[in-house]
Amino acid sequence: MYRNLRITHFPRGTTPENALHMSMLNDRSVQRNSCGRNMASSSFGRRLVACLLNVSEARRKDLVETVAKAALYNTEGARRKGTTVLNIFNDHDYNRSVITIVASIDSIREAVLSACEKACGLIDMSTHIGVHPCMGAVDLIPIYPLGEEVGVEDCAKEAQAVAQGLTERVQGTSAFLFGWADSPLQRGLAQRRKEMGWFKETPDLQAIRPDMGPQPLKRFGLTGVGASPYVMNCNVTIDTQDIAMGRSIARAIRESTPGGLPGVQVLALPHEGTVEIACNVESVKGSPPGHLSTSEPWPCFSISGQAYCHAPASLITARVAELAGRQGVSTKSTALVGFTPHECRGLAELALSQGIAEFWREQNRIRM
Repeated sequence: MYRNLRITHFPRGTTPENALHMSMLNDRSVQRNSCGRNMASSSFGRRLVACLLNVSEARRKDLVETVAKAALYNTEGARRKGTTVLNIFNDHDYNRSVITIVASIDSIREAVLSACEKACGLIDMSTHIGVHPCMGAVDLIPIYPLGEEVGVEDCAKEAQAVAQGLTERVQGTSAFLFGWADSPLQRGLAQRRKEMGWFKETPDLQAIRPDMGPQPLKRFGLTGVGASPYVMNCNVTIDTQDIAMGRSIARAIRESTPGGLPGVQVLALPHEGTVEIACNVESVKGSPPGHLSTSEPWPCFSISGQAYCHAPASLITARVAELAGRQGVSTKSTALVGFTPHECRGLAELALSQGIAEFWREQNRIRM
């Protein structure tokens, strides 16, 4: 329901967490809004992980689908068992796509590396144009645990192996590590991007010291590879072209600002004649903050017995609407890029149990 559509509001009584069309899940229960519980009880998904592969191309959708298919099929065209692509999100203005790959932790490395190889062969960063900051043909490779038999440390090991594999298999590529993969410092993505110059309009590739691979080349750029608890993407569009206003709203809701929202990292970007407040919503440890309780519970889950939660999209939307409204500006839409953690696990179990590799083609049939 919430992707790939840009919706004008969240329908009354409906949250991103319960927007799944449950009748299509064949009564497979997905636990929601219960801190400390595992994501689901099905043994089918106990070792699942997700990779939200960010590539710097959206205007050639056939190219992006070719990259997605490389995660699913080997060079002989045989399907990789236990792997599915749940979603492909394309944004023309950003010229950026997010491909949601889900597989067992035992299979994710080869699926992701094959997709990255294909992307690096098809995307040339020296000719890339888009309003979203980026540095690499494959810009970001985050790996998140979904199943209860997988910890963040396991994902970190796979992320390190993916970074190493990418620089070995595609000569001239380079990578930096973030999150749990950045051992022992575990620096967050926002910090590492700042250190690498990702936020600059024209990054100085010669000044960058990657963690793996050579000095970044203009063709491939630089790829961020990491692991963490699930990160949701929530974008709220405000009905203005005033980027300064958008940046002031972004600062106000950013986690690092006093009174900001926990786990929320934000950019304000021009988008389709308006301004989009683009949020990475990181999962945070523990229970939801009491002072930020809303009518909608914070989605919660556990990894290796540790409780995590993340700010609901409705709270982010409400905060943006409040801040924009003070300046006489309304919000136009809210969009989730991909899924919440529970949706990702539930839909992956459905896709894999039914043998659906190219699930993104089936979404409109299965989701409301």
